Amino acid sequence: MNANNKLSRLVGKIHRAPLFMQSWLLSTLFGRAIKFAGTASIVIEQLNFQQAVLAQGNFKKVQNHIGSVHAAAMALLGESASGFLVGMHVPDDRLPLLKSMHLDYVKRATGKLTAVAELSDEQIQQIRVQEKGEITIKVQIRDQLGVEPVIAEYVWAWVSKNRSKTN
Repeated sequence: MNANNKLSRLVGKIHRAPLFMQSWLLSTLFGRAIKFAGTASIVIEQLNFQQAVLAQGNFKKVQNHIGSVHAAAMALLGESASGFLVGMHVPDDRLPLLKSMHLDYVKRATGKLTAVAELSDEQIQQIRVQEKGEITIKVQIRDQLGVEPVIAEYVWAWVSKNRSKTN
């Protein structure tokens, strides 16, 4: 797939850097653009047009009262994975917006968390072609033991940046 917006072109340039630098460069870019994700030290392990893989370490600054990653940090991780992936496809004249998220916390998390968000070819086409719309993305979040402590689903919408102000 070809880069069709500013973000995907920037990610494409980062993918031309040496492999050992790519995760750091993507994470730094993301952390500066999305301050809360930067504060939480979210790491982008992999990013391409179909999949985003992000990680959240179990650092003291994101822990809850029982020493695992806080529920809000888990939500941020899934939002970041799905949002970055949507952002790779939304044309520059449109604005991506998180419409809703549904999270069911089903197990206690242990250690580092990894979130995987994926888009189908149909979803990608929908984002790129429709002037406004929405898609649902299920994000798989697993801990270092392979347990899925939260079942997460995010609904992303996009609208024209040049919407009429007469609502």
